[in-house]
Amino acid sequence: MTLKYLSGEEIIKGDRVLFHRGPGQVELVADALGNPDTDWYVKEYGGGVMIRDAVAGRTFIPADQIDEYEDLEFVARLDAA
Repeated sequence: MTLKYLSGEEIIKGDRVLFHRGPGQVELVADALGNPDTDWYVKEYGGGVMIRDAVAGRTFIPADQIDEYEDLEFVARLDAA
């Protein structure tokens, strides 16, 4: 399963985003079983993403609700330097 922003880019851990018009970052992407850090999210919600921002703290968005989050916008990838 590949999770994507409304704009079509794949959601990747570390992405810089706008979340409800404020800066945020993708903290985790739970899109497949096999990762002990994210398996619980896949089993419980069918996958999803955790967004971290200064206002809400951490927000988990289940995979089947990502298309409803118009306030989640891709900004940039984390530098791979």
